[in-house]
Amino acid sequence: MSPLHTTPPRGWRAVATTALCVLGTIASLHALTNLLGTVPWRGPVVLLLLVTAAAVAVVRSVTRTVWVPTVVGLVVATVAVLLRYGAPPGRLQLVPDLSSWERTSALWSQGVHLVEVAVVPVDVVRPLELLLAVGALLVFLAADLLAVGLAMPALAGVAFAAMWTPTIVLEFPGRGSAILWTGLVYLLLLALSVAPQQTRADNARRAGRATASAVAVVAVALVAGPVLAALPGWSAWGLPQFGSGAGGPVDLAADLDVRASLGGRTDRAVLLYQVHAPGQDDDAPAPTPSTTAAPAVNANSVGPLRAMTLLSFDGRSWHADSDSGRSLEIGALPGLLSPDPDRLGTEPDAERGTLAVVDVEVGALEDDQLPIPVFPRTLMIDGDWTYDPVRDQVDGSGDTYEGQQFSMVVEIPSLTADDLADARVGDPGDPRALEVPTSSHAGDIRDLAVELTREADTPYESAMALQSYLRSAANFTYDTRVAPARTDDAVWDFLESRQGYCVQFATAMTVMARSIGIPARVGVGFLPGSSDDGTYVITGQQSHAWPELYFEGHGWVRFEPTPAIQTGAPPPWSDPLLNAGGGARPTQEALPTAQPGPAATGQATAAPRTGSATQDDTWVPVAVTVAVVLALAALVVTLITRRRARVLADLTPEQAWARLRRSLGRFGVRWSAATTPRSAVASVQRQVSALAGQPLGDDALAALHELAHALELSRYAPQPPVATPGAAAGDVERVLAGVRAAGVTRSGAVAHTVRSLPGAAWLLRRRVRHSRAAQRPAERAEAHTGWGD
Repeated sequence: MSPLHTTPPRGWRAVATTALCVLGTIASLHALTNLLGTVPWRGPVVLLLLVTAAAVAVVRSVTRTVWVPTVVGLVVATVAVLLRYGAPPGRLQLVPDLSSWERTSALWSQGVHLVEVAVVPVDVVRPLELLLAVGALLVFLAADLLAVGLAMPALAGVAFAAMWTPTIVLEFPGRGSAILWTGLVYLLLLALSVAPQQTRADNARRAGRATASAVAVVAVALVAGPVLAALPGWSAWGLPQFGSGAGGPVDLAADLDVRASLGGRTDRAVLLYQVHAPGQDDDAPAPTPSTTAAPAVNANSVGPLRAMTLLSFDGRSWHADSDSGRSLEIGALPGLLSPDPDRLGTEPDAERGTLAVVDVEVGALEDDQLPIPVFPRTLMIDGDWTYDPVRDQVDGSGDTYEGQQFSMVVEIPSLTADDLADARVGDPGDPRALEVPTSSHAGDIRDLAVELTREADTPYESAMALQSYLRSAANFTYDTRVAPARTDDAVWDFLESRQGYCVQFATAMTVMARSIGIPARVGVGFLPGSSDDGTYVITGQQSHAWPELYFEGHGWVRFEPTPAIQTGAPPPWSDPLLNAGGGARPTQEALPTAQPGPAATGQATAAPRTGSATQDDTWVPVAVTVAVVLALAALVVTLITRRRARVLADLTPEQAWARLRRSLGRFGVRWSAATTPRSAVASVQRQVSALAGQPLGDDALAALHELAHALELSRYAPQPPVATPGAAAGDVERVLAGVRAAGVTRSGAVAHTVRSLPGAAWLLRRRVRHSRAAQRPAERAEAHTGWGD
């Protein structure tokens, strides 16, 4: 009997063969591991494989048709894929529809585009996960059809080998363990297909012979393995590797698509640099001496390294600007590179800010724009490079290369929130800084920006309100998986889906700032990176985009709307933790919080006694039914209570703040989503005093301050402290108890809200006077005269 074509397996053999096809597909997926990042992705793909395999096995157990199980499996796999990747964002869909197909197709197109432009290893975002899932399902269905339906298990190995195609094409090293496990499953598949079916009388003998053979093989391997490994040549044998690619270079695209994530970049180091205060051994120009001691400098104080600035936006993509015609040769400009004409070409001055020396070595970056800090800086670099003060960027005639070195002296200004508090909107001299693309939702974006900045009195407060709204984890989620387009406005799609990545956050704040009259642009570059024994390392995955707003007397000022989970702390001038008089940024140690009380748990309820016993046993079924019902009710109550206790114990500050905001809203105490936590505390105090006629109690006020402080730490601290379980929920309950104790009721809140409506007082007076006039006709004239007062 040839292993190429055997008798089709039936019964348990068919089920076992299908299971081996699933295992072989999962093992062959391991061949792609080196091409992919560390983001988990196997769970959903394996689940889809198991669901499809179960459907195929069930159908094959009731039919002997060759093609029907595969066709059913294909249908089940298609439905499962549509439900997994075509469901509306944030909603559970049980039956796919046409929109599910459209969303899945859009996600597929994004995945194909990402494969074309991404550099390996690439993190598996949702579009790539879709490609992997579809590929794995097709490999399984093909292997199962060959091994079970067509009874050609030897050819199933061709389907498994298809998983090595991307590795071979990209010339990237494959995993030897993938070959090992896939080969093992393939051998088991062949062995199962050719194993003869024996009678029951031979089962014991065959089982004993197989066990003895396995033991003998293991014993020989243990004895002969070390001997063979010591012989020349044997120990040098290894499993084959396909390709030797290094992952490819990195460059920053001159055009940024708002709907194309930056999350697919390589984790190779693109820049390595060191930061230190100026010293006598520096090769950089000596700064003007200062009588004051310079504060310590590091990568965070230098800030992100920006490669380019973008002003032109067409509603979906940012486009690079051409040279302004005012570019200067770097070699002819030994002083500062600055868009400020008063500083351009001058020497660094410690009186104007903190000085830092930055020594950079280029890694896997091949780009004709040089990443430099956003602050004024000198530049010492070999080659043909020019500086454009209008765009504030350095351009080269060629690309950077691995091992290239350059040095800068950065003049870090001591910019604070107080400096920007009274600053007016400036004029950057380019009308594009205020252009908002025409779309069907441009008015909606402007209305949202106006609503968020309604309580702001200055341009800086408006900018902070926009940043606070976008940066809040209660409003938005950082996610490199981009939702498919739903409208002609990419910004509105992001504001509706409420999940995205840095380009979408930066674009949304830029467009909203422009819509309320604040000039804005987008900066593109890299985050400061991480420290490795004194040297900061920036990888391709830390490419970043942020908005810059223009203020009179200060020029372009960077803000950071992207959540802290990706960017860390915002700039000092836009960080509420530094601008509220609280001193230096808090450390990572946990702050004291209120301890929650013991969680309530459900208690079993004893079955009630029956009335009077009778000689008839008809009460037994009734008692059993009542006991079962009570036991089930007690179990449900216990589970619900314990689940609620766990939920309350696991509340994050963001969740607790949202819970408090909803609860206080029922009492008529409300504040905008753009209001900062500290401003919200003051607003709650004022509203409670207005509703109750007395201030909020000390305990409730302390709890409100604790919750607001914990919220600020979660939003802005580089590494938020680990909160005590249940502390946030306890703070919410203390605040609500204090509001009730102050005398605020829901009915009183409704009456207060009605009275505060425009014209409500006038309508109330008119109704009273009209009633009096109807009761006393003699007073109608006087009442009528009173209306005109």
